[in-house]
Amino acid sequence: MPSSRIYFGDNLPVLRSLPDESVDLIYIDPPFNTGKTQARTQIKTVSSGDGDRTGFGGRRYATIKLGSQSYADLFDDYLAFLEPRLEEARRVLRPHGSLYFHIDYREVHYCKLLLDVIFGREAFLNEIIWAYDYGGRTRKKWPPKHDNILWYAKDPQKYIFNADKIDRIPYMAPGLVGPEKAARGKLPTDTWWHTIVPTNSKEKTGYPTQKPLGILRRIIQASSNPGDTVLDFFAGSGTAGAACLELGRRFILVDNNPEALQVMRRRFAGCSEIEWLGPDGSPLS
Repeated sequence: MPSSRIYFGDNLPVLRSLPDESVDLIYIDPPFNTGKTQARTQIKTVSSGDGDRTGFGGRRYATIKLGSQSYADLFDDYLAFLEPRLEEARRVLRPHGSLYFHIDYREVHYCKLLLDVIFGREAFLNEIIWAYDYGGRTRKKWPPKHDNILWYAKDPQKYIFNADKIDRIPYMAPGLVGPEKAARGKLPTDTWWHTIVPTNSKEKTGYPTQKPLGILRRIIQASSNPGDTVLDFFAGSGTAGAACLELGRRFILVDNNPEALQVMRRRFAGCSEIEWLGPDGSPLS
């Protein structure tokens, strides 16, 4: 299979360098414009009589900070930042291609209006709700525990949707559907209950806002075929690429954060199928 590519640099010139109709599926998880610095600190604990943590049986442990990763999540004009990138995204999609745009409740309504202009309202297929349950719960309002994923097709009359390839989920009331259907399970709806990446998971990279492989697997299985090319130009920890390697797809990842590049270097160490490139296409050392 031809090699996949990871670009380190600004995604706009990379997008402009890609040929027309050269990508089958795009998934992006852009910064959510929260106005905060997204950060994750990695720690380990060691046994210590005067440590700062208490574990099972009253044992004391000391916390050791291993490092932290972060990026700024603030743009003066978020939609002006996104618009040229989304216009390029539509250009590089093949006629049967799809865009999955991952965002949160703060910006989703503004982003949908922008996407309706660029792709056309008729190209909007679904708003997928990824629901999870972790973290603190405010007592001032309903605690927000979901992300939004907007799905657009380049051509709403001709797009890939492999319903028979999607992982099925259990019925909530299996006794109402009979043993055969209960054993087969059902297709997910537009509301996906899926955990975040667990702290002790093998897929954990320590990168802020890392998304679970399960979410990317479902999208890639549903909206692309083996051998297709998947593009993620806000690659972060590279989860889209990891899912593509599992599922036999080629990928193009782009990110300008040195910490993202370091995480992807570790995550894809030893993978000879990947080209590492600068924004002008020159090889990275």
